[in-house]
Amino acid sequence: MDIKYKHITEEKLDLPSQFPPLPSMGGYVLFAGIVRDINEGRQVTHLEYEAYSEMANQMIANILKDAFQNWDLEFADCIHRLGKLGLGDVAVIVNTGAVHRDEAYKANRYIIDRVKHEVPIWKKEYYVDGSSEWSKGCARDHQH
Repeated sequence: MDIKYKHITEEKLDLPSQFPPLPSMGGYVLFAGIVRDINEGRQVTHLEYEAYSEMANQMIANILKDAFQNWDLEFADCIHRLGKLGLGDVAVIVNTGAVHRDEAYKANRYIIDRVKHEVPIWKKEYYVDGSSEWSKGCARDHQH
């Protein structure tokens, strides 16, 4: 990826060691999506994420803007990693801060849910038996 995007990266993601120093922020929520070793009973070796990066970056920026309009946030950010990720690697980070924790929690959940359901980022899972498949996505989440 030649262009640097604020919300999409191929660089390794590390969890923030501290939260933004905003004196009015009483609650800070950090969500990290991490590559796990099992999916639907199958042993996973690694994942690969691909995206329509320019659109994904803009869509995440718009989702963050919507979150600021829906909740009284002091801070919100989201970054999603692309490329090959091993077990335990961080795939996505969403962090939110607000005067009160309830808004920080609700906004964080709103952001990750919209990113997962709407943003053009695709996940391919690789299994120990040598097979691989693209993730079925989130359509099945809406059937419940």
